[in-house]
Amino acid sequence: MRQLITIMACLCALTAQSQDYSQYFCDSTLRIDYIFAGDTAAQHIYVDELSLSPRWYGRRHHLSELPLKGNGSITVTDRDSHAVIYRHSFSTLFQEWLYTAEAKRVSKSFENVFLIPYPKRPVRVSIELRDFHDRVTATLQHDVDPNDILIRRLRQQTPYVTLQQAADTTRCIHIAYVAEGYTQQQMPQFLSHCREAMESLFEHEPFRSMRDRFNIVALLSPSRDTDVSQPAEGIWLDTALDSHFDTFYSRRYLTTLHLKQLHDVLACTPYEHIIILANTAHYGGGGIYNSYNLTYTRGTHFRPVVVHEFGHSFGGLGDEYPYGDEDPMYFADTEPWEPNLTTRTTRPAKWQDLIDQGKASLIEGGGYLSKGVWRASHDCRMRTNEHPDFCPVCQQALLRLIRFYTE
Repeated sequence: MRQLITIMACLCALTAQSQDYSQYFCDSTLRIDYIFAGDTAAQHIYVDELSLSPRWYGRRHHLSELPLKGNGSITVTDRDSHAVIYRHSFSTLFQEWLYTAEAKRVSKSFENVFLIPYPKRPVRVSIELRDFHDRVTATLQHDVDPNDILIRRLRQQTPYVTLQQAADTTRCIHIAYVAEGYTQQQMPQFLSHCREAMESLFEHEPFRSMRDRFNIVALLSPSRDTDVSQPAEGIWLDTALDSHFDTFYSRRYLTTLHLKQLHDVLACTPYEHIIILANTAHYGGGGIYNSYNLTYTRGTHFRPVVVHEFGHSFGGLGDEYPYGDEDPMYFADTEPWEPNLTTRTTRPAKWQDLIDQGKASLIEGGGYLSKGVWRASHDCRMRTNEHPDFCPVCQQALLRLIRFYTE
């Protein structure tokens, strides 16, 4: 009898989750383009454009919960009932740029794109940005009427290949690989790199044991030129996403600032998390939480780098290595939201459960700093290319996220 009650309770819970989504949302996606602008003195958020595409490929449960805190959040509220009906968190290149020397002397704008389930009724959307001390630096509220005639209707422009279909495509994590710096004739090479990157990811726990929860496609987005731009070498190329090295004048930092261009390539395809593969032999990459990661492909470290960057973009994991102790992003007065870094050593520690099991400890050095930030293990996939695995703390954090999106 007790078992029957438990089964009935689970069925009711699943029904409630299903009804909750369908009560407020259609099976479509609302894409909202924003401009984040400013400098170290002041930051601002502006609405750019709204678009509609068929199908929603994000989660349909845990709708009002945040998977991780991130450096910003988007909240959707039903305008009539004031109920919070969807929340998501993110980090941005704009916020990272604010901690560079350039941001002290010039103002800049950055594109940002967010996807939310398409509402059935008018909603209020709120955006909040926070600094590395967890202080709110910019906010914006705006109303969205789903019947607004100026919401652009998107059409699929880019063909794609399904690399792996999830066991349940309604409760899975959708990953899209995007080609950057591959000509039309080089698409077979791109697909080979996609499969190599995919298999590399699934060599690692917890992805290996949860493989059937991932749906993976490859977008065949051709570039006019081969390779990607390297400003330090005076090389500027015409590529699908106009990505380049030397982001923030850091030689190995490979990003694209053209997020609208990126999401136009992805329009009307099954995607939620984005991995951009760059057809270059120059070492580098970059990963931004719940935005995208971009990885070089023609080098010996391709496989570990693409997994490392996915740890950033999907898992919200922080870098565990020191990097000159300049322009700090972590401070003693603020506990990092990244699950694998901490600034506190008093008991109970952030990952005390794993310390008690003898699977983790507190080791100083991480988050680009040699002092004041602690990691859990001597080495990890988030620290060096040579280490084959994520440490137990990173594995635990990734497993929680996979379950958040799929259960």
